[in-house]
Amino acid sequence: MKRLFSILAIACIMAFGTVNANTNANTNTIVNTVVSATQDDAEAPAEELGFHQELKKRFIEGGPGFMGIVLLCLILGLAIAIERIIFLNLSTTNSKKLIQSVEEALGSGGVESAKEVCRNTKGPVASIFYQGLDRTDEGLEAAEKAVVAYGGVQMGQLEKNVSWISLFIALAPMLGFMGTVIGMIQAFDKIEAAGDMQPSLVAGGIKVALLTTVFGLVVAIILQIFYNYIISKIDSIVNDMEDASINLMDLLIRNKK
Repeated sequence: MKRLFSILAIACIMAFGTVNANTNANTNTIVNTVVSATQDDAEAPAEELGFHQELKKRFIEGGPGFMGIVLLCLILGLAIAIERIIFLNLSTTNSKKLIQSVEEALGSGGVESAKEVCRNTKGPVASIFYQGLDRTDEGLEAAEKAVVAYGGVQMGQLEKNVSWISLFIALAPMLGFMGTVIGMIQAFDKIEAAGDMQPSLVAGGIKVALLTTVFGLVVAIILQIFYNYIISKIDSIVNDMEDASINLMDLLIRNKK
């Protein structure tokens, strides 16, 4: 029994010593790894900034004066563009279905039934139809004049505030170019004050000039894309209105006969 305890004690001591040795070895390995990683991090270059952080940094470097005005142009232009896009999408009407419904209403219930169909339909085409149908008692010529006149009113509603987007498209790069000129003037002022041509003196002014130009052009490009989409949407709705107005007059002529 004593011999058994002695053997177990010796085995435990040997195992404990092995564990300690392994632990020390592992500890040394971990320490060396951490030290090596720390040295590598110290030697590695700084991590690049994310897109939003880089954009914020460049915006601040460009100066709050002109950069803030350019940003305001972007915000206002996008607000108007989004409002117009929503309005134009809501103004889009299935003209073929509307013409078919009006034709059926004229055949079954007369003009009043057709006017009720137009009242229950949203969009400029239905509004033009209603105005034309409302003047049928005065003759086809009066109905045609009402359609043409109210078509011009609806076209004005479609183009409302679009000119502001074109203003911001022109204004944003102009502000950027103005910032460029001011930045170059500041750079030459520093050269004149120092009496020596040093890159460090002019780098800041030139950097501000380039940043304001870039941001102004980016804002103009973004707004131009929205502007072109809105114009194409307006043209599509106007063409649909003109085609539907011709079909309406044909329906009224056939109904009179």
